Amino acid sequence: MRILIIEDDTTIALFLEKGLKEAGFSVDIAHDGIEGLSLALTEPYAAAIVDIMLPGLDGLSLIEKIRTKNISIPVLILSAKQSVDDRIEGLQRGGDDYMVKPFSFNELLARIQALLRRGQKGAETGTITVGELQLDPIKREVKRRGDTIEIPAKEYALLELLMRNPERVLSKTSILERIYDYNFDPQTNVVDVLVCRLRNHIDKEYDIKLIHTVRGMGYVLRSE
Repeated sequence: MRILIIEDDTTIALFLEKGLKEAGFSVDIAHDGIEGLSLALTEPYAAAIVDIMLPGLDGLSLIEKIRTKNISIPVLILSAKQSVDDRIEGLQRGGDDYMVKPFSFNELLARIQALLRRGQKGAETGTITVGELQLDPIKREVKRRGDTIEIPAKEYALLELLMRNPERVLSKTSILERIYDYNFDPQTNVVDVLVCRLRNHIDKEYDIKLIHTVRGMGYVLRSE
């Protein structure tokens, strides 16, 4: 799983990176709000740790912009602001949890793990619908226009990833990391082949195509 850290204090960012990597996570770091927003909007992350006082774009505004794009990534706010009003504002503007600096890394890790468990539990319930395509995560069943479509495991994993990120371009690298859980040579065509196979299942027999190639960037699932 990949965690996004948006923190302008280099010492804290590296401390978090080291601890999270030791806990088995992959980590990306942004040192300002603009870079952090760009990463959050273009790459699928399991969770984000966001400082409030950031150059370029403050943390709370960043979180609000993420939420307006319907991105449900769990966000842990990390801040030196410790009043009850500050915590309430952080949660009301889109944060899922709030920790005050200085902090215990073990507590932060426990909170991240709790957010991930909560998100996974929520993700497992309810049918995901994008246009005329439906996916039931519990039954692992896919339907289009009411017709059940049998899809192999890898293609199903890719489809679920795309459907959980509709209208969002996913790079080949991010797909590799999420579907195969380790890194292939970035020049390999394994993603192109997988997308082609998935298209044969969900797009080939239908006039409206849902999976689109964004040249030089990746793939996106659009409802129309």
